[in-house]
Amino acid sequence: MPPRRGRSPEPDPDRPQRPCDAPGCTAAGEFRAPRSRSALNEYLWFCLPHVREYNSAWDYYKGMGPAEIEANLRNDSGWQRPTWPLGRLGGTRRFDAEQLRDPLGILRDTPLHAKRGRAREEKREAPPELRAALDVLGLAWPVEPPALRARYKELAKQLHPDVNGGDRGAEDRLKDVNRAYSLLRQRIGTGRAAAPAEPAGAAP
Repeated sequence: MPPRRGRSPEPDPDRPQRPCDAPGCTAAGEFRAPRSRSALNEYLWFCLPHVREYNSAWDYYKGMGPAEIEANLRNDSGWQRPTWPLGRLGGTRRFDAEQLRDPLGILRDTPLHAKRGRAREEKREAPPELRAALDVLGLAWPVEPPALRARYKELAKQLHPDVNGGDRGAEDRLKDVNRAYSLLRQRIGTGRAAAPAEPAGAAP
């Protein structure tokens, strides 16, 4: 990232003892810059004039089309993790007592914590990052691969655009189902599971 206007960048304290990577330059390479868009953690080392020149010409999105730029922005805004539109999930989910910690046992005998203790005995809680996906598919944790496949096929058939006359609500719901299924499939494995059925012209 270029330095703020009016200030010179400071030499990197961990810089290697090497010359500038600019062709023909013999000055010390004191300032690092990403090698390329696909190698952001690999660096070139430049002297001050050449790192300024490199920064002024840097354009992360150079060569990308509008669709690629939008996909990159969406991916970065969710920290490269699966996301769902705000408000479509969790509206009816009740407060999870497992999230209320009581290390001193002060609330041990209250109804909320008594229920918490019973829940621990009855079943194992789903990992937090999988709970929204389980809600989308209407599945309880733990879930076995055959049950996951069967539930996905059932919902995909119900929500497919050919069955719903192109209804946008069903199409959006199918996108959520595809995302949820892909995430759960990666985490628990499903063998030779069918790929998510995607409506024509719609990307999850």
